[in-house]
Amino acid sequence: MSDSSGLGLWVNRRARGRRAASASRLVALLVAGFLAGCAGSAPPPTFDLAAPRDNLDARPGRGLIVVAEPFALAAIDTNRIIVMTRGGGLAYFGDAQWSDRLPKLVQVRLIQTFENAKRLTSIGRPGGRLLPAAQLNSEIRRFGIDEASGEAVIEMSVKIVQDRTGRILAGNIFTRSVPAGGSSGPVAAAALDLAMQEMLRDIVRWTSSYI
Repeated sequence: MSDSSGLGLWVNRRARGRRAASASRLVALLVAGFLAGCAGSAPPPTFDLAAPRDNLDARPGRGLIVVAEPFALAAIDTNRIIVMTRGGGLAYFGDAQWSDRLPKLVQVRLIQTFENAKRLTSIGRPGGRLLPAAQLNSEIRRFGIDEASGEAVIEMSVKIVQDRTGRILAGNIFTRSVPAGGSSGPVAAAALDLAMQEMLRDIVRWTSSYI
């Protein structure tokens, strides 16, 4: 009886050992697969918009103006680079992205363009205990590659709002487009940056004629 019991105990221990080894191998395989998946899901290359420094032609400001973050629909309020498809829908490039949410990025570059136009002491953003004469409100209507025309297209609505009364002093719709020159994300980002620099110049010149 004792020999039989000992043999059974040895067999059970050996079986448990095999199950433990199999479980360990399974865990190792799962971890390796997870790490491989993480490595394969690296973010795409990141691109930026530039604030132009030349050809600004803006007169010195007569009062402080603050630049609010532009409004944008959820599909545009992202760091993804947009393709406006022939069917009227929106898609995104998988091989490129912006360095921040598009509205935030546009706000920062617009403020920097005002500063580059020698308006360093007359421009700011909401908050910071500022007492502005007016606020620049805007909406990003289009910002992407138009698949039908092959162009980088940007359209923004901009309003100058008197801070004390909330009255709209002036409003304008700005549109810029340049040939995209290709269908990849990096090429799209470069074309959109070029179009945006021209629009930033337009907005700064126009705003400076009022405030």
